[in-house]
Amino acid sequence: MGRTGRIALWTIGGLAALLLIAALAAWLYLKGVYRFAYPDIQSFPVRGIDVSHHQGTIDWKRIAGQNIRFVYLKASEGGDWQDASFTGHLEDAHRAGLAVGAYHYFTLCAPGPVQARNFIAAAPAVAHLNLPPAIDLEYVGNCGTRPGQGRLARELKAFIAIIKRHYGKTPIIYSTQTFFEDYLDKDPAFRAYPLWVRNLYGEAGWSRGRTVMFRQFANHARLDGIKGSVDLDLYIGSKAQFAALTGER
Repeated sequence: MGRTGRIALWTIGGLAALLLIAALAAWLYLKGVYRFAYPDIQSFPVRGIDVSHHQGTIDWKRIAGQNIRFVYLKASEGGDWQDASFTGHLEDAHRAGLAVGAYHYFTLCAPGPVQARNFIAAAPAVAHLNLPPAIDLEYVGNCGTRPGQGRLARELKAFIAIIKRHYGKTPIIYSTQTFFEDYLDKDPAFRAYPLWVRNLYGEAGWSRGRTVMFRQFANHARLDGIKGSVDLDLYIGSKAQFAALTGER
């Protein structure tokens, strides 16, 4: 075999090895063995998760025993869908000693007031909900409609006004970088609301100085007490500040 042939074989072998390594890394990531970010527990001591019906039955006592302090539960989506697991998860998570919040997945194809009423019906204001309500704003899984910035702002502001009045708390906005840059960063009115950012690789520099209260730092994570994968979150602050947020003494 000539030199050219040997180089070709080495090149093919190298590419095959790289593909194998990439496939193995992807498999480890999906299995929860590996993740991109490992925030320092001393800097961010308050950890949590966010779940929906997709996680199925959850052993909340086992979850609480793994340094998980809070959970955000999906309550509703759009104008007419409600998560059937919400009430049961709320009671059980509260009983296990976790701080609990509810979130609504805001769709781009339903009026804000209609979505607000759906959220309130799914997650009435009760003492067990001791975290501020959260609004999930992202493209993944959303409808294909892409409203103009002005229209989205009007619907979102109407939604916020209703739930803020109902719960008596300033809501938190969960957002990805793309959604934030396309919509939220263009309207100064949304600066009044703290962010819950999704960033799996490190700090969310794209938040442009906004107040960041929570960060989702992993998905496809694994915890005892949940059969499948789960999202991991952290609170940006101290244990004392988190206690003040939840009204604990």
